[in-house]
Amino acid sequence: MSSAVFMGTPEAAVPSLEALHSVADIRLVVTRPDRGRGRSRRVQPPPVKKAAERLGLEVAQPENRAALGTAMEGRSFDVGIVVAFGMILPPDVLAVPHAGFLNVHFSLLPRWRGAAPVERAVMAGDTETGVTVMVMDEGLDTGPIVAQRATTIAPEETGGSLRTRLAKMGADLLAGVVPAWVAGELETESQPDRGASYASRLETADLTLDSSMSAERAAALVRALAPDRGARLEIDGVVHKILGVRPHGAGLAPGSWGEIDHRPVRGFIDGALEILTIQPPGKKPMSGEAWLRGRPLPVA
Repeated sequence: MSSAVFMGTPEAAVPSLEALHSVADIRLVVTRPDRGRGRSRRVQPPPVKKAAERLGLEVAQPENRAALGTAMEGRSFDVGIVVAFGMILPPDVLAVPHAGFLNVHFSLLPRWRGAAPVERAVMAGDTETGVTVMVMDEGLDTGPIVAQRATTIAPEETGGSLRTRLAKMGADLLAGVVPAWVAGELETESQPDRGASYASRLETADLTLDSSMSAERAAALVRALAPDRGARLEIDGVVHKILGVRPHGAGLAPGSWGEIDHRPVRGFIDGALEILTIQPPGKKPMSGEAWLRGRPLPVA
């Protein structure tokens, strides 16, 4: 069984860690440091750390690239695996495993290279995506492709549910690839330049619903960011999370509100959306109907 180092941080990386554990001897798991999370900012370990400890694996949590290099000094591995680690690997780290590093990326490269491929695919209205296992180089998701698997994006699928599916697909693909890759049995294919696109990190502006958007674009944004991050909408001066919407035929001006059958509806540039699920600040998600009950319609 080949020796391996695994690098990953969020929940979406856990299935690949578990899959690698079934086909390789994982001698080190590298993840990001514990951070404060939630409204209480209570310090919690990342999901990969919790999974690694459950599997009885050694864990390192470097703060930066220099500390990452220190954590890898004097070590030897047959292969390295990276899944949503959240840090660019320096050349000296890339050179440590004998067979290099493989990355599980949640898109069909070269489309959606970068930090937010799942959200960007849904926001763009893509009907297909997938997972790619690629050889890591010093570029940003530009290395040669080892294997890919495609899947359809369902019309109502959220970014969260799609990421869960892709995480499982990526883990299954990885488990089949690693032994053959270390044995030198697989060939790679260079990524084409045609069709390349960049999934930049999501900033506040990317999360915000604007009345100048088309209703279709606004609905895609809500789906892409549900169920956790949530699309941002300022209502009466306070930012709320919008977690579910559907098209409505109400003739509302952009930015205006209507109450249809006791449910909130908001106008966009070319149509309207009914608010199905909303999360006011400091509260749990609730139905749009429950949120509107007992309060006036928002001021446009």
